[in-house]
Amino acid sequence: MKPTIYIDRIIPAEVEAYLAQHCVIKKWEGAGPVTNEALIEGLRGAQGLLTSGTAINEELLAAAPQLKAVSTISVGYNHFDIEAMKRHSVAGTHTPYVLDETVADLVFALMLGTARRVGELDRYVKEGRWTGKEGSSLFGVDVHHRKLGIIGMGRIGESVARRARFGFEMEVAYYNRSRKQAVEDKLGVQYAELNELLETSDFIVMLTPLTPGTAGMIGREQFARMKRSAIFINASRGQTIDEDALVEALQNGTILAAGLDVYNVEPIDPSHPFLSMPNVLTLPHLGSATSQTRFDMAMLAARNLVAALTGEGEAYVVEELR
Repeated sequence: MKPTIYIDRIIPAEVEAYLAQHCVIKKWEGAGPVTNEALIEGLRGAQGLLTSGTAINEELLAAAPQLKAVSTISVGYNHFDIEAMKRHSVAGTHTPYVLDETVADLVFALMLGTARRVGELDRYVKEGRWTGKEGSSLFGVDVHHRKLGIIGMGRIGESVARRARFGFEMEVAYYNRSRKQAVEDKLGVQYAELNELLETSDFIVMLTPLTPGTAGMIGREQFARMKRSAIFINASRGQTIDEDALVEALQNGTILAAGLDVYNVEPIDPSHPFLSMPNVLTLPHLGSATSQTRFDMAMLAARNLVAALTGEGEAYVVEELR
C-alpha cells in the first residue's frame, strides 16, 4: 500500500508526478502559505510531509501521530525541533549538495556588488544624479588579489574558495570547527583561528550553519577586530550575527560595507536601518533562487521523502536524526 503524504506548498508538476507514482497525495491548494489548521487537517492519516520552512515542533507532531518522515526543500533545517522529532520517531531529510554552486555564485555577487557599489551606483544613475564630474567619489575597491576569510568551510565554502582562488587570484583563509587538510591541499587555502581571520581579511564571508554554538557568533567584539576597509558578507542565517552590532559597525566606520542575503527576522522590517544605508547591499534571502536549482531541490526533497517512507533508495537524513 502506498504511503499517504501531505504537500504544504506548490511544487513543480514533474515533482508532483514523481511523488504520485509512489504515494497517495494530499496537498494545500489555498492562496498564500498553508494555514496551521489546514496543515494539521492535511496531516491527519499522513505518513509523510513535504515542506520548506514550516516549523516542525511538538504541537504539530502531537497532532500527527502517524507521521513518519518530514522532507524539507532546503539545506538548512533550523525549523526542525530535533528533540521533538526524536521523541516522536519522525525522520527528517534535507537537500544538500544540489545548491552549492548556485549559492556560491550569489556570495560572489554580494562581494562584487558591495565592493564596486553596484546597487548604490545603479540608483545614482537612475535618479539622474550622474554628472560625469564625480571623480573619486564613486570609486569602489578591488576584489581580485585581495584576502578572503570564510567562516564555515562546508560545501558552499569550498565552492566560494575555488572561485576566489582560481577566478580572482585571492588569498583565502578559513575558520571551521574542524580543520580540513584535504581542502587546503586541493584549493591552496589556509586555516586560521577566528580572530586572525577577522583581523587580516579584506572580505569576510559568513557561511556557517545556524546551531546553538553559532547563534550570535559575530558581534561587537568581532566587528571591532576587522579592518576599517573590510566588507562583511552574510549568506548563512541572520541569527549567526548580532544585527545591532553590525549596524553600529557600519555607521561608525568600523567596517566599510556589508552584503546581506539573510536577516534576524524575515521578511526584514521596512524600517530596519540596513535599508537606508548606502553601504549595505540587501537581498531577499534568495541564495538558491534560480529556476533550475529550485527544481532540483524540490525533486531531491521528493526522492528523500519516498526513500524515507519506503526504504528504497538513499535519503539525505539530517545529521542529528541519523
